[in-house]
Amino acid sequence: MLDALIVGGGPAGLTAAIYLGRYKRRFAVIDAGDSRAAWIPITHNHPGWPDGIKGTDLLARIRQQAEIYGPDIREGMVEAIKPIDGGFEVTIDGRTVTAANVLLACGVKDNDPPLPGVEDAIRKALIRICPICDGYEVSGQAVGVLGDGPLGVREALFIQTWTDDITLVHVGPPDALSAEDRDKLTKANITLIETACESVVLENDTLTALCFGPDHTLRFDALYAALGCTARSDLAIQAGARLDDAGRLFVDDHQQTSIPGLFAAGDLVRGLNQITTAEGEASIAATAIHNRLRGVLP
Repeated sequence: MLDALIVGGGPAGLTAAIYLGRYKRRFAVIDAGDSRAAWIPITHNHPGWPDGIKGTDLLARIRQQAEIYGPDIREGMVEAIKPIDGGFEVTIDGRTVTAANVLLACGVKDNDPPLPGVEDAIRKALIRICPICDGYEVSGQAVGVLGDGPLGVREALFIQTWTDDITLVHVGPPDALSAEDRDKLTKANITLIETACESVVLENDTLTALCFGPDHTLRFDALYAALGCTARSDLAIQAGARLDDAGRLFVDDHQQTSIPGLFAAGDLVRGLNQITTAEGEASIAATAIHNRLRGVLP
């Protein structure tokens, strides 16, 4: 039986691997190869990189550091997690392993706007998904926000930290915006457009406009998708772990879920969807796993 199994090879999973490796624990990391961090063209708010760093480069560096301590990092898909006496039975690509502890670092999946080529556009930062990450880079620019409910309103208001030229493109039903939401937009001088987006205009590999019909085109310097995200919580649900109202995993101060020995870190847990947050939670979880194996924690 492994001391621990880490599900996810993003910043949270790999940070936990560094800690567990330095604690000399026997563990494995199962990576499906779809970390959300790999989509980041360049991040400027991760400490230690004053000139910014690409998401793929950051992942490679964290993995290189983890590999110093000899963990078993492999590609694979975890299909099921079942609590058993003394730990968990984990099914990986049809094969079963056992582990005393499991750390879920599966992250979330963004709800992408229904636009052609949207994944490629996000990878190239033509469509942005995180103003906390890169709002500074749109300072003073004309920004469009694609939303379908209150989240779009909140994001448009948040982006006023950096610019006053904001348009909320509401693609959801009219009743998805309350009178209070509409009043907030009016008081903040945020333009509201309520219509479906039919296509985008790309010029010189830059998203320059949104088209809402043959005679209605709006141009922006930057476009944000504020359509929310979906937590990858299926494995936790299978194991019987408690979720909050947003579908995120409930954890205690040690990142342990409602199932003893099942831990979670990163975007799967309620809080900021930030790399640094994920790394901090992973270090807490890994240390708690080590102490649980020592008999210090339940």
